[in-house]
Amino acid sequence: MNREQVSRVLQQHGALMVLGLLVIVGSLAFDSFAKPENAASVVVSSSFLAIIAIGMTFVIISGGIDLSVGSLFVLGGVLAAYGSQYGLVVALLLPLVVCGVVGLLQGLVIARTGMAPFIVTLAGLLGVRGLMLAISDEGATTYLVKNPAFASLGQGELLGLSYPVYITVVLALAAMVLLQRTGFGQNVYAIGGNEQAAALMGVPVSRTKVYVYVMSGLLAGLAGALNAARLSSGVTILGIGLELDAIAAVVIGGTLLTGGAGGITGTVAGVLLLGVIQSLINQVGSLTSAFQQVVSGAFLALVVVAQRLLSKAQRLT
Repeated sequence: MNREQVSRVLQQHGALMVLGLLVIVGSLAFDSFAKPENAASVVVSSSFLAIIAIGMTFVIISGGIDLSVGSLFVLGGVLAAYGSQYGLVVALLLPLVVCGVVGLLQGLVIARTGMAPFIVTLAGLLGVRGLMLAISDEGATTYLVKNPAFASLGQGELLGLSYPVYITVVLALAAMVLLQRTGFGQNVYAIGGNEQAAALMGVPVSRTKVYVYVMSGLLAGLAGALNAARLSSGVTILGIGLELDAIAAVVIGGTLLTGGAGGITGTVAGVLLLGVIQSLINQVGSLTSAFQQVVSGAFLALVVVAQRLLSKAQRLT
């Protein structure tokens, strides 16, 4: 295996390797870490971030960024809890439609005007959070989930794992197929690699960009709805900084911030890696939850530097 191949393997599967190493170290250092209950807790708590990160993977591979997903997550939860009084279908469709429309509008502005995704989605972050506050009377009103069938979607279990975990697995598998085995996925890679060249090759650049932002909005709304079902309420104080966690998980998983490279497997590994870090900090006991942000930030910085060095190594070979 030459240097280029080694660099590519480390870039694509480095997060998975580090995840395995941390699991081994944690299992040896803490007796309770390797217990099935702790493993299930990490997987369940990570499932909602994983759903958002799947959509973020498509956005970043296309060369974009979506800062609105944290606000869409909260809005999706509030709308789902509100809609649950009208039944399961409304509780699911209302957040999906509204969050999907937000993603559509952002995608259209980015694709048609050429504005920077950072600016457009930052405006979306602020606007969506303002809409959520307006719906919830500045956060004073917390809507409760009143439909048992919808609540069971977030609280029901199968083989010790809650239903959102299985939904996440299905979505991840579908996203892998979509990204690796379809023309749409190849278009996403092409746009992220070189947008001008992709356009010259006949790739529908604008349409593909719109699709990835719609997908990101839909998945963020779905994650919020499932979280509301799990908590039996549309909590309005969640989601702050969640967009940064999603971006961190995607980048840690090997997706380049410059676009054109990445995958769903790495993203899932990145999400689980953040969850395992949090679990290890909890096992120590003497460290606060804020320390997890310090560790995650430092780890992200190391990954970005490593990606830069690996990219240089591939160009030199």
